[in-house]
Amino acid sequence: MRTLIITGGSSGIGKATASLFAERGWRVFELSRSGAIYCDVCDEASCRKAIAEVLKQTDHIDVVISNAGYGISGPVEFTTIADAEHQMDVNFMGAVRFTQAVLPQLRQQGYGRIIYTSSVAAQLPVPYQAFYSASKAAINAMALALANEVKDFGISVSVMMPGDVSTGFTDARDKSTAGEDIYRSAHKAIANMERDERAGMQPEQMAKVFYHIATCHSPRPQYVGGFLYRVLCFLDRILPKRLVNWIEHKLYS
Repeated sequence: MRTLIITGGSSGIGKATASLFAERGWRVFELSRSGAIYCDVCDEASCRKAIAEVLKQTDHIDVVISNAGYGISGPVEFTTIADAEHQMDVNFMGAVRFTQAVLPQLRQQGYGRIIYTSSVAAQLPVPYQAFYSASKAAINAMALALANEVKDFGISVSVMMPGDVSTGFTDARDKSTAGEDIYRSAHKAIANMERDERAGMQPEQMAKVFYHIATCHSPRPQYVGGFLYRVLCFLDRILPKRLVNWIEHKLYS
C-alpha cells in the first residue's frame, strides 16, 4: 500500500487532499497540532518525533506533502518584526523542519516524492501580503535547489502553487489594520483579495493536482493550480516585470 504523509491536513486543501488519497487506497498520515499524530512545524523535535511515530506504523514513505501554513496581511511598514518572523517561521522554516525530518527515510529507501504547497503569490507577489508572498517564494527557491541535491537518491521535489481557493484560510488570516489611515488602498485591496478567495476554486480541485503530481511518471518542478492562474503565471514570464507590477497595482488600488 502506498503511503502519504501530509502536514496541515486537518482543513482546507490539506483535508481535501488527504481524503482523496485515502479514497484511492493510500495509507494517509495527517500530521498537525490537532491530528492523530501531533506535529508542530515550528518545533524541530516535534517534526522528528512525528516522523518516528509514522515509521512505527509503516516501513516506507512514498509521498510527503508539506502543506502547513497560514497568512498575515497589512502594509510592510506597519507589520511588526515579530509577526513577519512568525510568518516565515511557520510557512518557510516549518517546511524546512519537516523536510529535514523526513529526508533520512527517503534517502535510505532510495525513492520518494516531496511536494510543497506554495502559492501563485510566490510568482506574483500581492500587495499587503508581502510576507506571505515572500514565504512562498522562499519555498519555491528552496524546492528547486533541493531537487538537485536529492535527485541522485531517487527523490523528486515539486511545488504546487494554488490560486484563489475557497477555504477557511481566508477567515483565519491574521489581518492587521495598522497604517490603514496612511495606506488608504490597504483596506480595499485586502477586501477584494478575500472576495476573490471566497469565490475561488474548491479545495477538491487542488487535491486532484496533488494526486497527479504524486502519481505521474515524471513530475515537473512547479505546478500552478487552476487554468486562469496558469495563464497569469505564463504572462508574467513573457511580459515586462514593470508592466505586470503596474497591472497588480491597478488591481489592488
